[in-house]
Amino acid sequence: MSENKLPAELIRFIEDWKEKPGNLIMVLHRVQQHFGFIPRETAFEVAKLLDVPVAKIYGVITFYHLFRLTKPGRNQIAVCMGTACYLKGGEDLILEFERLLGVGINTVTEDGEFSVEAVRCIGCCGLAPVLTVNGEVFGNVKTKDCKKIIDQIKGK
Repeated sequence: MSENKLPAELIRFIEDWKEKPGNLIMVLHRVQQHFGFIPRETAFEVAKLLDVPVAKIYGVITFYHLFRLTKPGRNQIAVCMGTACYLKGGEDLILEFERLLGVGINTVTEDGEFSVEAVRCIGCCGLAPVLTVNGEVFGNVKTKDCKKIIDQIKGK
């Protein structure tokens, strides 16, 4: 069985949501929750099960920034680019992580260990600039802290 094949649990979820308004976004959320991203093969399966064009699925996936089309790194670095974080150096953090890891934004290191992305708001504006690594929040981050964060994650 393919790694990206829909398991029975997801098929049941899609069938339960098939006739409900707003079903596509709910289904895509659930698919991404399962795989960590929305694999191409899976998008075609979802289109078939919901009886919608694949173009509609890709339209939703590419419109909403929270959906991913590529598998993220094992360690996901999300740098907040909300107003407070942006003004206090969020962009500099992204540039530093890109430099340290040798990858661009929304890409994965060659070994699959790290991915870096910009997110809209983490909700910790008082700790700006903020980032998360695998959901763990780091606040008041300076560019000099980026290497320590990477080393800390590698040590786990």
